[in-house]
Amino acid sequence: MASTTEAVNQIRPAAVPAPARTSRPERHGRSAALFLAPFVVLYVLFIIGPALYGLLMSFFDTSLVKPGLGGFAGFRNYSEALHSSEFWQALWHTIWFTILTTPPLVVLGLAFAILAERVRRGRWFFRLAFFLPYVLPSAVVALIWLFLYTPALGLAGKIVTTFGFSEPNWLGDPNWAMVSLAITTVWWTLGFNFVLYLAGLQEIPRDLYEASAIDGAGPWQQIRRITVPLLARTTALVVVLQIIASLKVFDQMYIMTQGGPNFSTRSALQYIFDMGFTDYRTGYAAAASTLFFLVVLAISAVWLMLTRRQETEA
Repeated sequence: MASTTEAVNQIRPAAVPAPARTSRPERHGRSAALFLAPFVVLYVLFIIGPALYGLLMSFFDTSLVKPGLGGFAGFRNYSEALHSSEFWQALWHTIWFTILTTPPLVVLGLAFAILAERVRRGRWFFRLAFFLPYVLPSAVVALIWLFLYTPALGLAGKIVTTFGFSEPNWLGDPNWAMVSLAITTVWWTLGFNFVLYLAGLQEIPRDLYEASAIDGAGPWQQIRRITVPLLARTTALVVVLQIIASLKVFDQMYIMTQGGPNFSTRSALQYIFDMGFTDYRTGYAAAASTLFFLVVLAISAVWLMLTRRQETEA
């Protein structure tokens, strides 16, 4: 019996140690890094790199007509921008445009999302109708509204005169030019906020509405007591994104008014563009761009702090 066991042990191959296996989180980490690598490379080349080079240029008298960075200027470009009335005027135009566009884009985006969510038939049509203008290029939007604002021919003037009012000079009057651009922007970009609110509405449980209806709550009470409070986080996101987008306005102003009349619609980005590519002072334009970035960052940070404080208190 013992000899048989020994023979079997001699025939059985020796145990081979199992190869070391890489842990699953480590493999997932490597896969994620490989997928992210192209984006990180492009982000560094086209975002981080130009931003750092622009910050470097802001300390030099860099010009498009001279090679290299030019002479060292220190903080002279920043001091000139801070003491420039044109810079502050362009910054105020940008802030005023943000004030004109942000409230209606937030309120109308929420209102249209609620209406499109509650409609029973043709829901796809309303969703498409509200979102479709957002996919149009800025040049197409500008051409459409330039035609609508054409004196004596455009549809906007005919609507105003139908109600017995005199037609304003939409883009030629400094008092109306910014308002006209704001109307164009609201029509154009409303679809983005509309989609964000639609996504937020999908996350609200239907049971809450059914329970409130049983308790006798009407549609307006449901919106005020359930919809609006549960969309607080979505509203905070929409407001922050909208403020940043409005502060970065450039396309429609540059195409429709070129900053006029009398520079009454020249935004901060157009001022930076004019300094860099019209006056060829890229060093000064880089300094103005850095200051504008700090303004946008400060406004966004303050709004986020206020929103988080309200959430913690609630």
